[in-house]
Amino acid sequence: MFDALLAFLNDGLTGAGFGAMALFFLIVTQMTIFSVTLYLHRSQAHRGVDFHPVLAHAFRFWCWLTTAMRTREWVAIHRKHHARCETPDDPHSPRFFGINRVLWRGVELYQIETHNRDTIEKYGKGAPEDWLERHLYTPLNWLGPTTMLAIDFALFGVAGIALWALQMAWIPFWAAGVVNGLGHWWGYRNFETRDTATNLTPWGVWIGGEELHNNHHTFPSSARFSLRRWEFDIGWAAIRLFETLGLARVLRVAPRLDARPNIAVPDSETLKAVLAHRYQVMTEYFRTVTLPTLREEMQQAGETVRSIPRRLRKSLANGGQWLDDSSRRRIDAIIAQRPNLQTVAEYRARLTQLMELRGSEASLRALQQWVREAEASGIQALELFSARLRSYATAPARA
Repeated sequence: MFDALLAFLNDGLTGAGFGAMALFFLIVTQMTIFSVTLYLHRSQAHRGVDFHPVLAHAFRFWCWLTTAMRTREWVAIHRKHHARCETPDDPHSPRFFGINRVLWRGVELYQIETHNRDTIEKYGKGAPEDWLERHLYTPLNWLGPTTMLAIDFALFGVAGIALWALQMAWIPFWAAGVVNGLGHWWGYRNFETRDTATNLTPWGVWIGGEELHNNHHTFPSSARFSLRRWEFDIGWAAIRLFETLGLARVLRVAPRLDARPNIAVPDSETLKAVLAHRYQVMTEYFRTVTLPTLREEMQQAGETVRSIPRRLRKSLANGGQWLDDSSRRRIDAIIAQRPNLQTVAEYRARLTQLMELRGSEASLRALQQWVREAEASGIQALELFSARLRSYATAPARA
């Protein structure tokens, strides 16, 4: 009997070796990642996709079993992150909490926000409130991981306890830490959004496509996170598979910015496209107007753009939004010394302001006036951009 007990503690019911345990761990953690990104994030928080009730409940059950996260709390905290991003009210902004705290202790910030009932009530609407949610998943959320611990222990013995501990740390580290932390601190940006969101890699595989965080902040309700031809979102691939099987229905996908020929004056279709793709429009403005103008004026002065620190050059894309007072004064001085750069900076600010106007007629008149004046500015890069802008239109997204 004693030998049998020792054998069970050592090997569990499976007698699996390290390789089999590693494979099991990879499978169950990736199932958890998919449950979070597909169900909690894309479906529940942003309503970009609906899943068949059986599949939706399978995702919810797996989240309960492996994370103890309550659906309504996760949804509310994530929606608040988007609504209050990069402000003191953001539940997990590296700008205010510091990258180290968000990366390594992001789960603490999440837990703190779960006790803010105003957040849960305001942002958690629409989350499941059925019998299972009221009687099991919400009040007994601790029972899920406890059950998972029993399963891991039964399968692998004492080693299963260590495996379970790694399972429990998986989402807190990769989601609460890496995505919420590094995803607002390091990486590349396709779009100059109002926050600091970045894409960690162009291939969203390891954490379900959440690596494409800047893309997601540009089109939050899109079920697809990959927006460039060279980007890959494994979560979207899974959604397409479920859609083929009749288990998913895509509700929203980011549209494409298109251009129409022979548009002499911006019209309502132009305005619609500019507003829908505002971050792409402003990114193109930076790349095709601001940077070329800066290079031209630096060359005329016998200087190179590298004489200006990269951080200051990049700040021209958002009007110096994230600069401290000293850096802002420095970039303002650089702009003031270069007349054409000052002009394109002013046009950028005007374009940003007209995007905030209430009322389509006022916005359209302001856009038409902006295009007329930009095309008469005498600055070639600005003239070419305004000619393109007046032809903009929204096209359906590619599958």
